[in-house]
Amino acid sequence: MKIAVVGTGYVGLVLGACLAENGNNVICVDKDQSKIDTLKAGRMPIYEPGLEEMVRRNDHEERLTFTIDLASAVQSSQIVFIAVGTPQGEDGAADLQHVLAVARDIGRAMNKFTIVVDKSTVPVGTARRVRAEIAPHTSQPFSVVSNPEFLKQGAAIEDFMKPDRVVIGVEDGDDRAPALMKELYSPFTRTGAPIFVMSTESAELSKYAANSILATRISFMNEIANVCELVGADVDAIRKAIGSDRRIGTSFLFPGVGYGGSCFPKDTQALLRSAADKGYEFKILRAVEDVNKRQKERLVEKMERHFKDLSGRTIALWGLAFKPRTDDMREAPAIPIIEQLLQKGATVKAYDPAATPVAKRLFDGRIGLCDKSYDALSGADALAIITEWNEFREPDFGKMRSLMKAPVIFDGRNIYSPEQMQAQGFTYFSIGR
Repeated sequence: MKIAVVGTGYVGLVLGACLAENGNNVICVDKDQSKIDTLKAGRMPIYEPGLEEMVRRNDHEERLTFTIDLASAVQSSQIVFIAVGTPQGEDGAADLQHVLAVARDIGRAMNKFTIVVDKSTVPVGTARRVRAEIAPHTSQPFSVVSNPEFLKQGAAIEDFMKPDRVVIGVEDGDDRAPALMKELYSPFTRTGAPIFVMSTESAELSKYAANSILATRISFMNEIANVCELVGADVDAIRKAIGSDRRIGTSFLFPGVGYGGSCFPKDTQALLRSAADKGYEFKILRAVEDVNKRQKERLVEKMERHFKDLSGRTIALWGLAFKPRTDDMREAPAIPIIEQLLQKGATVKAYDPAATPVAKRLFDGRIGLCDKSYDALSGADALAIITEWNEFREPDFGKMRSLMKAPVIFDGRNIYSPEQMQAQGFTYFSIGR
């Protein structure tokens, strides 16, 4: 098929590369000429494992191209995906100005029947608003589809190529778009993953519902972990016990320093706002957010209880991205943890395998950023583990002790066992154990 993808951010670039990988001709559009030039040169504006190789391969095969010319991309495509950002406004609502602006431009460019697909994460009712934006600018027939993405950063290529499910939201009476969308996704669902066709409203809400329930599981387990510390229980034992219940399962039951990233915080806020706009107070989700905010403070509280005063202390941080296998620091727990430490007079030295360039822009010289993990430990009063990168799981503990001023670890991801740390001679603090 001939496809256009408007927006070359995280979702748009993964979408375009994966569709091209399956033989489609894909044009990726962005209004930022420097970004297009970067992509044409084979360089990635984001870090995602496997993406650079896939983009270069499909660019070489001429199945994937990049342009700032939206009109020509629309006119040469059967399906046009809108994959631009929907940043969170001050009131928590998703800002749709970019989505609606692209919709108007698509309407002006249409020269035949076109399927316009909302791929961006958008609140309920956006498909109707996109139709209303397009309609005044074209006499051509068109369909509007909601097709939310369910990609995990760090595993986005695999998630797209082997999805758990595909959700396609269509307008009432539209029998043309579902057939073409099913044809587009059929190569990705050959192993039996379901394709769900539903209303646009249901598709839009399914994305927010999925992320909100996952965020709820994280906050619930953090609450359980906090109770464990009060009563002397072990959250790892509890996690295994409840995770063996097939109704619950093991995913998203790991306690830590809270969730972050571009999806959970923004999507829970947007769902809260959407419910409030309809006069409904979503109390559970509000509590999920409150727990997450408090959880990002608990590691520093543990440090204060141990040291009494953090002023003049040097704290090493391993991990800055909100999760492993990405450089994304949006709403990352590392940010409020660092800000708290700096406010209390501590010096921070940090290392992350991918997010250092992002952190350099965020903190502008206020913290030390190290090229190697062990460099951050030199002279440190303690190490705080914020992101569970694999390379942190089996370090040289002897080398760590020799570099640190004191062998103290605050493990915000429970990647070590208390018994292991005791045997290695560390004073060790974790979550819920």
